[in-house]
Amino acid sequence: QVYVVFSEELKCWCRALVESVWCQADGYQLRCFLVDYAKYCSVASKNIRVLAGAFAKIPHRAKKCRLHCTKPLTLHIDYCENTAKIGPAKRWDTAAIQHFRKLLE
Repeated sequence: QVYVVFSEELKCWCRALVESVWCQADGYQLRCFLVDYAKYCSVASKNIRVLAGAFAKIPHRAKKCRLHCTKPLTLHIDYCENTAKIGPAKRWDTAAIQHFRKLLE
């Protein structure tokens, strides 16, 4: 379900999908995906509203997507044998993500 949240970074109300919720000392925080900006943000529970009927039907400008059949790789270094090999990884490393974003820009 799409909600409306106030983004402190953008200083405006945005449509968002709630990814997760966690409790903090001063209340609940929500991790949201802004469907019109393709950004993730954290929002306090006091800054979320239900989206009015007509606005819920407007298509999203951003879509979540994945690279088809592309798996993360990393450099495995064996100090004992003094070798380095590229092999599969569980997650993309930060440098690979930054490089991909630069390619997209």
